[in-house]
Amino acid sequence: MSIENGQFLASQIPGAQFLCYADCNDHLIFAGDRPRLCGDIEEFVTGHRVVTALDSDRVLVTVLFADIVDSTRRAAEMGDQAWRRVLDEHDQTAHIVMQHRGKLVKTTGDGFLATFDGPGRAIRCALAFEAATRRLGLPVRAGLHTGEIELRGGDIGGIAVHAAAQTGIKPYFLHLVL
Repeated sequence: MSIENGQFLASQIPGAQFLCYADCNDHLIFAGDRPRLCGDIEEFVTGHRVVTALDSDRVLVTVLFADIVDSTRRAAEMGDQAWRRVLDEHDQTAHIVMQHRGKLVKTTGDGFLATFDGPGRAIRCALAFEAATRRLGLPVRAGLHTGEIELRGGDIGGIAVHAAAQTGIKPYFLHLVL
């Protein structure tokens, strides 16, 4: 079938659009970019294209992982009630994430996990958080990593999350891995 015949056929079908695939030189549907071809067929037949879970569940972000240095020892020394007050004050400083256009994913008891749409905001947030907790007498560590994460409901996962947690292991320092 010639390209002209395909164009004519498409012009006779209401709502049809003629598509020509440069990487496919015959009429066999299994040649060329099959996912794209199947998506085009699906969109023509149903009116929309479904995004695969693999595409929609991964996003590029900067992950910030922060926690209180030596929290277990400090909690044991202070006792539960005093430590609870310290944690309440610590949690109050988590609003810094939103001030830097970040998303607080979760608190971890003695820290938090957050994401940002860019490394600059995450770095400024980590520095502001460290300064705020220093005023409370709480040494914190923060780790940052920019990479793709997996969205898991309200949580996140993937290598980028682990990398951010690992970069913040040494106390009293802000570690950057970009």
